[in-house]
Amino acid sequence: VLFGGREYGSGSSRDWAAKGSVLLGVRATIIESYERIHRSNLVGMGVLPLQFKEGDSVASLGLTGRETFDVTGVAGDLKPGQQVTIVAYRDDGSQVRFKAIARLDTPVEVEYYRNGGVLHTILRRMAQE
Repeated sequence: VLFGGREYGSGSSRDWAAKGSVLLGVRATIIESYERIHRSNLVGMGVLPLQFKEGDSVASLGLTGRETFDVTGVAGDLKPGQQVTIVAYRDDGSQVRFKAIARLDTPVEVEYYRNGGVLHTILRRMAQE
């Protein structure tokens, strides 16, 4: 899980930034707001872009980056813009539970995410033909 602030992805080489995230093993990002193309590139690489709800942030939730995370609400019938629940487990055994918005903004993006990205979606379609 990767955390970020506002306009995450601005000024980066966005397609390589998304590829780099995948190569580093990032499965989800939890951000205050996204640069639109970078968010789309993350989806295209199979990374789940999550957005903090208004007023929430790493600081306000007391997150340190040492936590482990469960994201619930992405299995089953995931819809564009759906809220998910995130549970952060701290080293001391305590938990922080908060809601975030899955920034899969269209049904096509949900399909891309479900399949692990654009390439996997295309390969699955070709295999079915």
